[in-house]
Amino acid sequence: MSALLVGGSQIPAAASQASGAKALGSCAEQANVEVFREGGIPLVDWRENLEFDGRGTLWVSHLNKNRVEGYAPDGTLRTSFPVGGPGGIRRGPDGMMYVNFGVSPLTSWATGGGVMRFDPTAATPKAEKVVDGISGVNGLAIDAEGNFYVSRELATGILKFRPDGTKDEEWTRAANVFGTNGLEIVGDTLYASVITNTTSPVVRVPLKDPAAHTTVTELSPNPLKAKLLDDLTYFEGKLVVASFRDGELIQVDPATGRSCTLVTGLRTPTSVRVARGFGEHDPRHELFVSEASGRIVKVTVNGAS
Repeated sequence: MSALLVGGSQIPAAASQASGAKALGSCAEQANVEVFREGGIPLVDWRENLEFDGRGTLWVSHLNKNRVEGYAPDGTLRTSFPVGGPGGIRRGPDGMMYVNFGVSPLTSWATGGGVMRFDPTAATPKAEKVVDGISGVNGLAIDAEGNFYVSRELATGILKFRPDGTKDEEWTRAANVFGTNGLEIVGDTLYASVITNTTSPVVRVPLKDPAAHTTVTELSPNPLKAKLLDDLTYFEGKLVVASFRDGELIQVDPATGRSCTLVTGLRTPTSVRVARGFGEHDPRHELFVSEASGRIVKVTVNGAS
């Protein structure tokens, strides 16, 4: 959520389609939080997003230090290379890694924004531009055909780009949701968290019919306490959404919209991902979270007691 300055204020947006949201209770599942990587100076050490490459490395966007970092399963920093204002980072169907650049307002004026690609198997990765010339970008998702979906916190329309970098104008116009942040593809559906709507909705966008987007749930029963939703992931049949403002991970059933609080006490969480192909870490139980505090934390989730 790099484009918004956090100080307890929210930016109103169009009303969501769902109604009657209730205060969230705690999930039945039990979750334990451990620090995987210590933070530094809050905001200065802002880690914006993270993704596993399936080959044993966790890649992290270090927003204000203009770096992408690669970590081993034991927390050791394996490599680091420059990317201006990196944000959403995802593994593509080709095994390459993709990362948004120009996400930070401090760098976007100079570099513009777009999507870069790098080879996670390279000894010293070097990022190259795939999509260029866009601004106000944040989250990223990639479908099975290699199409890119890019969120924008302060604009209408989720951007779609084809694998060759050309924009799908028709799809983008149809996906006319304002203020999206996190993006996650599950099957033929794109899920998005909305940060600039005070009801804190999660929306569903069919990939083949984006104009048919609907609201899955609204997570802020009190519009004066918008949760400032950031990234989200799909975990064991549920969506898990990070609340930047409240320091929470919220679990959402995408079929029913039923929601509960899975984790509290985080420090401005920015992204959450499932630990896939990461040493001995178990993707059935472990999530990793980046924070604007600079920390990376591991969340271990066990079934209901």
